[in-house]
Amino acid sequence: MSILLDGLSLGAVYALIALGYTMVYGIAKMLNFAHGDVIMVGAYAIYSTMALNTNPFIAVAVAVIVCTVMGIVIEKFAYKPLRGASPLAVLITAIGVSNLLQGIAQLIFGSTSITFTVANFGTVHILGSEISVGTILTLVVGAIIMVGLTLFVKKTRTGRAMLAVSEDSGAARLMGVNVDKIIMLTFAIGSALAAFASLFYVIRIPSVTPTLGAMPGIKAFTAAVIGGIGSIPGAMLGGILLGMIEQICKNNPTVEAYTTAIEFCLLIVILLVKPVGLLGKRRREKV
Repeated sequence: MSILLDGLSLGAVYALIALGYTMVYGIAKMLNFAHGDVIMVGAYAIYSTMALNTNPFIAVAVAVIVCTVMGIVIEKFAYKPLRGASPLAVLITAIGVSNLLQGIAQLIFGSTSITFTVANFGTVHILGSEISVGTILTLVVGAIIMVGLTLFVKKTRTGRAMLAVSEDSGAARLMGVNVDKIIMLTFAIGSALAAFASLFYVIRIPSVTPTLGAMPGIKAFTAAVIGGIGSIPGAMLGGILLGMIEQICKNNPTVEAYTTAIEFCLLIVILLVKPVGLLGKRRREKV
């Protein structure tokens, strides 16, 4: 039971991060490889607020605001001028933004790891297993956020506009959809999700460094590709699947050292069998 819940909660963290990747790619057709560093910004925002005020709810609210604004600024000044540019130009820009955010964090907070505790959640016993309340909180809140996002995209006018832009931005623009506003909103939502992911990540690993978002970002991107890049349900499925596999491997001494290798081997196998991912859809190029 402990391994199952730990795997699901870790998967929820990866899913929240993967949603940022998949939404931006699905709507703006860009891979925002600086997304992992937004998680780092959120973690430092939580740490800084906790240093001034011990209320974790205020810290989370500040992190969400900071990350949302960060996402909007990155979209406006880094990615908006590159719409229609080559994927290589977008990739180079993303690497530049990532290095810039890490450099700023290092200048402000230093390069050493800072350890802090968001809250002392304690543990509960479920079916004979001792489970951290933080693990349960991550799982419950993560599930609520993912269900809420799904309903938002499918049931609201703005969500349907996002779907329209993802299908054909030119046609959506002709139908009166403000494509620029939708893309900006997508970056904002993805960055807000990254703030929650940073909270759940520092609950699991209570420390922060300027490179905190690197590995979670890579694994979440892997989860997005496994599920099908551009697919919201695919990002959720990929995140949960990757989290479960990682937790199972880490609790098996025989394969623990090869956990990351196994995860990337899974990615390779899935792409060989189904190149668009588990829930991805093959799209025809318009000519």
